[in-house]
This record gives sequence, C-alpha cells and structure tokens, in this order.
Amino acid sequence: MSKKEMQPTITEHGVIATILGKETAFSGTLAFKKPLQISGDFTGEIISDGYLVISEGARVKANIKAGTVVVGGTIIGNVTATQRLEMLSTGKVQGNIRTAKLQIADGVIFDGNCEMLSNDET
Repeated sequence: MSKKEMQPTITEHGVIATILGKETAFSGTLAFKKPLQISGDFTGEIISDGYLVISEGARVKANIKAGTVVVGGTIIGNVTATQRLEMLSTGKVQGNIRTAKLQIADGVIFDGNCEMLSNDET
C-alpha cells in the first residue's frame, strides 16, 4: 500500500469512516451516517444525510439521496444531494440530479436534467 492510500481522506464532515474498496461489489440498500467512499461496484439504493464520495473508477447503479455527493466515478441513476453535488473531471452521471449547490469540473459527462433545490427543500 502506498503512503497516499494509507492517509485518511478528510472531508468537511470529518474523516471518511468507511471505504468500499476497488475489489468490492455490493448490492442492496445502503444507509450511513459518517462519511463513506465507494471505490468499487454498487447496485441498489443509497439513502443518507451524510457525505458520499464515488471514487474515480467506481461504478454505481443506484438512486442516491445524500447530503453531499462527490462524483469521480460513474453513476447511473438519479441523485439528490440536499447540501451539495460536486462532479470531478473524471465523473460521469447518467440520470437526473437535484441539489442545493452544484459544482462541475471540465471534462464531466452528464446526461440528464438538473433541478436546483430551494432553501425550503433542503
């Protein structure tokens, strides 16, 4: 393991508590409170008020509702981020997004509709 892989990732909500690794394939309904990172494959539904990172190379086929979502991998499904949605340059989203704040980097692939949430909805 390289030094970079051993360093914990720190977010504005604290250290990422759980990582589903690159070799992990998981399906079902995922609920969490502390920051979570998906680096492998996930199919199903994700529900949380927390912080979710979809790493570069990760493949997620799910409808997602979370507080903050950072997309570096591929998501096929609808995403609701009540606080913020950040799409990194390696991110791909095929589905509709709803969010209070949106940040999109150069190179993002997005196929869907975007709806900005009002303060009343967040």
